[in-house]
Amino acid sequence: MIGQKTIASYFSSKTNTNTRNPSEVSGNGEEENPPQQVAPGKKARVDRGDEETQPLKPSCPLSPEQLSRIERNKRAALLRFAARNVPEGFGESWKKELLQEFNKPYFMKLMEFVALERKRYTVYPPPDLVFSWTQLCGIEDVKVVILGQDPYHGPNQAHGLCFSVQRPVPPPPSLENMYKELKSDIEGFEHPGHGDLTGWAKQGVLLLNAVLTVRAHQANSHKERGWEALTDAVVSCLNRTQHGLVFMLWGAHAQKKGSSIDRKRHHVLQTAHPSPLSAHRGFLGCRHFSQTNEILVKAGKTPIDWKAL
Repeated sequence: MIGQKTIASYFSSKTNTNTRNPSEVSGNGEEENPPQQVAPGKKARVDRGDEETQPLKPSCPLSPEQLSRIERNKRAALLRFAARNVPEGFGESWKKELLQEFNKPYFMKLMEFVALERKRYTVYPPPDLVFSWTQLCGIEDVKVVILGQDPYHGPNQAHGLCFSVQRPVPPPPSLENMYKELKSDIEGFEHPGHGDLTGWAKQGVLLLNAVLTVRAHQANSHKERGWEALTDAVVSCLNRTQHGLVFMLWGAHAQKKGSSIDRKRHHVLQTAHPSPLSAHRGFLGCRHFSQTNEILVKAGKTPIDWKAL
């Protein structure tokens, strides 16, 4: 009848709008590129190929002048931040080179440790003398570096320079051996009658201990608290920024600390420590003081007047 469906029409297959071409079906019966299911309310993502992997380019690139100004502002901000952590009495020329050390966690912990030690015990040297080596000898004036270990731990001895003691304290045994070697090595040298080596520091001799503070009467009591990292940074800075320095490395400890020094860039003199326990193993008779002056003169530099104490 007109308008009525035949029985066969109820069994005919419906037209499938998602029908795939047989070529799109893989051999195992699965579609090679099945259509993505899109969640209700979301729009299908349009594949833009390599477009999305390309980095975004700034619409207005910065000029060299702008980049330079940004870098200057960053450095100024770091300087202001680090200035808050600069310890008392730290020399200006050294401060510029070692500024990044003051913001490091080890240095902040070290300063807290030393402050707490001073509250509980007597600590040498006094706060205003811990960094006297930076005040007496600017980094640009350094000619010679002598590395020590630990400050003297007796009253009125340590004042920030290795092997040196304040007047009128008599020279310790290691310094007495240094004077003995100087008398045989440097013409006209006489025992000065004291142990204050400030006169050397003012001429460009950096007298640097590995550890810069100590608890009274307890040698090495501030060892491995952070000072070694700072003084390693000092040695590294000198090695990197200066030329033709003479490093005097006496004893295994100093030689280990100076192991990274560039021997092609600087001069390294090594021997035993001047301590009475080891001076006879090579320190006495080493002639390091006269050798140092020979190196300096050859480089066109003013030699050290070892007698000016």
